[in-house]
Amino acid sequence: MNSPPSLNVYRHDTDNRALVTLTGEIDLNSAPLVHASLERCLRDGIHTIDVDVTAVTFCDCSGLNAFLYALIHTAAAGGSLQLHHPSPALERLVALTGSGSLFLALPDAFAGSRPPPWPSPVNQVAHRLPPALTALPGGVL
Repeated sequence: MNSPPSLNVYRHDTDNRALVTLTGEIDLNSAPLVHASLERCLRDGIHTIDVDVTAVTFCDCSGLNAFLYALIHTAAAGGSLQLHHPSPALERLVALTGSGSLFLALPDAFAGSRPPPWPSPVNQVAHRLPPALTALPGGVL
């Protein structure tokens, strides 16, 4: 039986800047590790965070969500977070969600504001499909 793919996190600090290198897959199971690693930088007083995603072979929306939460928390602390060397698939995910510009320049609106809390898996609500269209009188949709 194959073991599930893993995510490795490496961090290298220089003064108040950190280079966080991620290797592997970022999905629902590994996104909390991304979140915790980036939050740890802030707790350690790091306000400039560079994330090298060159070796990330897969990233789903839970991974993107972890990056966005880290971005908001970093901006609220007066810092910056940038993704470097994303794969074409990650670039596409960021582009499709319209979040690409957030990782290039932080909006001033976030500076000094309190970031939202990281959602607990217990409190997360599953996405639901909209209700099916009901037929109008006469069978017309």
